[in-house]
Amino acid sequence: MPTSQQLQTCFILSYWITKMYVPIYMIRIDERTKNVVFLAGEETEIIIYPNGKWRYL
Repeated sequence: MPTSQQLQTCFILSYWITKMYVPIYMIRIDERTKNVVFLAGEETEIIIYPNGKWRYL
């Protein structure tokens, strides 16, 4: 289950991505690290850490 910070960050990123008309293909939690993996568009991969911080890969 994602943390409240991850949910908030995921919602904000989803808003930004879809505002640019980029499709979101998958949002998944990595069971080992508890990070949320966010795949959108052709090349966008974002990791959201349990503390809500995120970065592009």
